[in-house]
Amino acid sequence: MAAEYFDVVIVGAGLSGIGAAWHLQDKCPDRSYMILEERESMGGTWDLFRYPGIRSDSDMYTLGYNFKPWKEGKAIADGPSILKYIRETAAEAGIDRRIRFQNKMTSAKWSSEDAAWTIEIRNTARNETVTMRCGFLLMCAGYYNYSQGYLPEFKGYDDFKGEIVHPQHWPEELDYRGKKVVIIGSGATAVTLLPEMAKEAGHVVMLQRSPTYMGSAPDTDWLARLLQSLLPEKAAYAVVRWKNIQYQRWIYWQSKKAPKFVRKKLLKMARKDLGDGVDFDKHFVPHYDPWDQRLCLVPNSDFFHAVRDGHASIATDTIVEFTPNGIRLGSGEHLEADIIVTATGLDLRVLGDVDISVDNEPVDISKTFSYKSMMFSDVPNLVSTFGYINASWTLKADLTAEYSCRLLNHMAATGARQCTPRLQQPDMVGEDWIGGFSSGYIQRKMHLLPKQGTESPWLNTQNYALDKKVIREGPIEDGVLQFTNKA
Repeated sequence: MAAEYFDVVIVGAGLSGIGAAWHLQDKCPDRSYMILEERESMGGTWDLFRYPGIRSDSDMYTLGYNFKPWKEGKAIADGPSILKYIRETAAEAGIDRRIRFQNKMTSAKWSSEDAAWTIEIRNTARNETVTMRCGFLLMCAGYYNYSQGYLPEFKGYDDFKGEIVHPQHWPEELDYRGKKVVIIGSGATAVTLLPEMAKEAGHVVMLQRSPTYMGSAPDTDWLARLLQSLLPEKAAYAVVRWKNIQYQRWIYWQSKKAPKFVRKKLLKMARKDLGDGVDFDKHFVPHYDPWDQRLCLVPNSDFFHAVRDGHASIATDTIVEFTPNGIRLGSGEHLEADIIVTATGLDLRVLGDVDISVDNEPVDISKTFSYKSMMFSDVPNLVSTFGYINASWTLKADLTAEYSCRLLNHMAATGARQCTPRLQQPDMVGEDWIGGFSSGYIQRKMHLLPKQGTESPWLNTQNYALDKKVIREGPIEDGVLQFTNKA
């Protein structure tokens, strides 16, 4: 029996995959496509994570799609609202009928002779492996391992008699009312969990190795509410989206240009919200510059207020070992706990850990150069979505999907069946794919990521304004992307 064939296969039915499918239907309506999703439901991150208070750390006027206005009241939205938005997008466009759930792609083999990918898929519902073929792969599988988060080795981990929970797998029945809770970590997840758990827990301690920059902002956008009452829906959304994009860019640009100024402003705001009851220098003054790691958003100052009001506290120290009833710290202090939450980060993965080969030669992505931060040198007909670390993920996802459609239409118009980025300078120096960013989840797996070069189109600029020019407005035929294999 011949394997099914689709013009395009999209891998992943999360925020990126549903957006890619919408753009494909809109701009390439004559292409057949299918979405493969390894889990049993759509939504990606926003379906997987169920911990208390789960929310975006980007405003929904930029995390939302460029084609579908965000209508809810809160700009900083909770996880269920974002999941509803994704599902609504899929249902309105009929995308939900193109998803095959519990289908995990395990390998993809490109044949130049056939101008097609042959992909192996593990159907976990039926416990069988099936084969599919396609002309183009759109990888929207996210950037981390959905099966497990990152967990360091802790001495005495198994000795703890209470419950240990990782936010990526939050038990629905977990009862923390009146309990002593220790959250290990100081990233966005920990900053979200602390104020939410503090509402019912006896006391919550956030245990961190070192402080993180936190910026407070209201969870509603007053200008958006005003414009929504004055302008047509799409016009209001476009104006607010433009305003918020400019603000994100300004904050990041200022952080890099004048880090001392931004540092002073952030710390002043935090100190004001916290009051005088904490050791501010120890717990809230980071040892790095703003945006060397991602800033943590604190909606309505909720984190600061929980600490200020005594419902939660901070411990800045190292872990010596877990004990039967808590955690022993490097200072000798012992934190008692009924529940330990290991908000220790994500386990990054590249291209969904799929085995890739081109004309029977295995591809090591870490040895490739990244073309326009979405394709890989010498790998044909494959586009991968990876959002920004300094702005909303969907800004880049939308650009990537739009470019993929331009590329597909160009190939159809010229009769080319294969497009391959080719490095013209074999002696180009390879640099880290994301430079100047020290967050652990990236640094732990940087060696697995592709390289970026020293000049366009091999740069990963992390700059939305530049990417719009290069990706949205730049020519498809640039001398680097080679079009071959005419029909």
